[in-house]
Amino acid sequence: MKDSIDNTRLISALLHRLLQDGSPALVVTLIAAPRNVGAKMIVQANGIHHGSFEDASVDKAVIRQVGIFLASKEETRTFYGREFATEVSEFNEAQFLFELIQPEQRVVICGAGHVGASLTRLAALLGYRATLIDDRKEFVRREDFPERNIELVLAESWSEAVRAVVGVGRGVSVAIVTRGHSEDEQCLRAVLSSSEPDYVGLIGSKRRTRIVLERLRNAGISDAQLENVRAPIGLDIGAVTPEEVALAIMAEIVAVRRGGSGRPLAAKEN
Repeated sequence: MKDSIDNTRLISALLHRLLQDGSPALVVTLIAAPRNVGAKMIVQANGIHHGSFEDASVDKAVIRQVGIFLASKEETRTFYGREFATEVSEFNEAQFLFELIQPEQRVVICGAGHVGASLTRLAALLGYRATLIDDRKEFVRREDFPERNIELVLAESWSEAVRAVVGVGRGVSVAIVTRGHSEDEQCLRAVLSSSEPDYVGLIGSKRRTRIVLERLRNAGISDAQLENVRAPIGLDIGAVTPEEVALAIMAEIVAVRRGGSGRPLAAKEN
């Protein structure tokens, strides 16, 4: 009993540390089995694991399955042992609960104009923690954004503000919707030079975004990094108003996070 309590405490402490570091992890729990029910394993995205099911073959099969599970974009699923560990017949009917544990999902919006303000409110409404950055004090007033999950940042320097807010980028989607080329370039350069966000998009026409991307390419940003930039930002829904543009952007952010195609559901094959 004491060993079980100590193991639970260690698991909890490790999960807390990983979340503080911004690192996602999988918790796999054995919920039905001939033995060791309740045993847990934490597997990080880089393959490092903690805990065991006291069977080396099962442990190896679980770690292998974690990679497949992460690629699926699912957050919770129960598997039977026969689905991924056929070599361990004793555990064929065992059930393993896979749970993705990740930091709070965040949307960082650079630029508090009409689109940026609408996007901030929509992101907050959808349950994301939204951070709105602008260098104009009157555009980031708390009375205009009373929601608790909205953070407002007045930028003295776009680059410094963006780097501080985005951090390493895990669990972060960045939408660059500023008022001009210079501000766009400063924000995008800061993002690409210091972090690897889950999503980064740049607003503007194809011509405008191409100019910004070319400037960054000439400044030494690699093609591989630039290929990850969604430019122009958002899905094509025929958006016109700021609110509709915000919807198009959030739709793309959600699609990237959840692994959606962005196609009409009616066009999907059964």
